[in-house]
Amino acid sequence: MGYRLSKIYTRTGDAGETGLADGRRVPKDHPRVEAIGEVDTLNSQLGLLLAELAQQQTTCPGLLEITEALTPCQHRLFDLGGELAMPEYQALQAGEVERLEALIDRWNEEVGPLENFILPGGSRLIAQAHVCRSLARGAERRCQALNAIEPIRGVGLAYVNRLSDLLFVAARLIARRQGIDEVLWQAAPKAPGE
Repeated sequence: MGYRLSKIYTRTGDAGETGLADGRRVPKDHPRVEAIGEVDTLNSQLGLLLAELAQQQTTCPGLLEITEALTPCQHRLFDLGGELAMPEYQALQAGEVERLEALIDRWNEEVGPLENFILPGGSRLIAQAHVCRSLARGAERRCQALNAIEPIRGVGLAYVNRLSDLLFVAARLIARRQGIDEVLWQAAPKAPGE
C-alpha cells in the first residue's frame, strides 16, 4: 500500500461525502463507509483490550498467550479495512481464518462447554473482551449489508465472524485465568401468583 497522508484535513468531506481509494465520492453513510467505520471502531477497542491485557500480565502471566494471539488481529483488521476501502486490494488470507479457528478450538477445550448464558462483566478485562466481541458482530453486520449491494471477498466476512467467536472465548479464558467467576444470567423473578 503506497498511500500516505500528508495532510490530515482536506475539507472535502464537509458536505457529507468522502472519497474512496478508487476515486469515487460517496455519502459518509454509504454501506462501504459504514463497514470501514465499524471495523475501525472494533480495531480501536481491540487496542484498548490489548493495552489492558499488557498491564495485567505481570500479575497474571496466563494472559500473555491471549495478548500474543490477539495482537495480529489488529493488523488483520487494518488489512480488512484496506480491502473495504480499496476493493481491488487483497490482503487477508484464508490461513488467518484457520488460525482463529485453531485458537477457538484450543481455548474452548480449556474453558469447557458453556452451560449457562453469561453476561459481560466480572473484571474490566472480561467486559472489554465482550465489548470487542459485540463490536465484531456489528462490523460483521455492516460488512454483510455492504456485501448485499457490492459483493466483497468471503475471507473478510469469515474473518470478522470468527474473530467475534474468538473474542467470546477469549473473554471466558480471561475469566478462567484471572480466577474470576463468570457472571451468569439470571431470569427475572416471577411475580407472585405466576
